[in-house]
Amino acid sequence: GSTALWMSRHRVKIPIYALTTKLSSQRKMALYRNVRPLLMDTSAVRDTALAQAESHLKNRGIVSGGDIYAITCGEPMGAPGGTNMLKICRASD
Repeated sequence: GSTALWMSRHRVKIPIYALTTKLSSQRKMALYRNVRPLLMDTSAVRDTALAQAESHLKNRGIVSGGDIYAITCGEPMGAPGGTNMLKICRASD
């Protein structure tokens, strides 16, 4: 949630989709400017979590095949305050 808060403070013009496994974080991020928090299942494996995130975004019609998007996360997965990765992704078809 802290990365979404930081990004919202910069008043970016594109929507920020913040995926979380915690209902309390989802509720808090709903108050951030231009942040759309989404609840998803927990995964301790980074590649599995990234695939789940893309699937979640595709199922909601947010991204479609071929779209380019950025995702941030921290390792180890699930540790608060540990964003240390930025990945540019292309949505699979």
